[in-house]
Amino acid sequence: LCILRNQTLQEALLYARSELARFATRYSVEFQQLMGCFLYQSRLESSPYSSLTSEALWTELVHEFSRDCCRVLGIAQESPLHTVVAAGSKALPTLLKASRMSFAVDWSNSTQLPVELELDREFQFHSIFVCPVSRDESNADNPPMILPCGHVLCKNSISRLPRGNSRFKCPYCPSEQVPSDCREISF
Repeated sequence: LCILRNQTLQEALLYARSELARFATRYSVEFQQLMGCFLYQSRLESSPYSSLTSEALWTELVHEFSRDCCRVLGIAQESPLHTVVAAGSKALPTLLKASRMSFAVDWSNSTQLPVELELDREFQFHSIFVCPVSRDESNADNPPMILPCGHVLCKNSISRLPRGNSRFKCPYCPSEQVPSDCREISF
């Protein structure tokens, strides 16, 4: 559309043929709308395709592109302060309930919370975990799993540890584990 507005019809057509042709079959309706714009080159703002030139559409497109890019890269789209406040407000009811149940616990000196907080996927950004046993990077098929003792290994490593019976010893501490007690976690 920018080429159609600012340059010649021929340049816009050449660009469409070279860059957009591969999308013609998959996005045929959208492609037909873009090609319809060629008929109204000089009066695009008053054409049936004027919605394609609206500033709101482009603002929405920039926002959607930014959101998808951040999601692919695994980073937050919102500011870190906004993310922390949103995650804190989501966790607050669980923390208040836990504080009412345990009066004598001093949380200020602890490195871990005494309760597990289930946060939505939108608050989980660091999905890369390298298993200390197998040195494999975690993925959807081989997710990080937390043992009852608190150590974290990949699912494949946990499945290879039991010998004979279903119990195995944690590679980092003397506690015995059962694979069914291990839970998937997200970082």
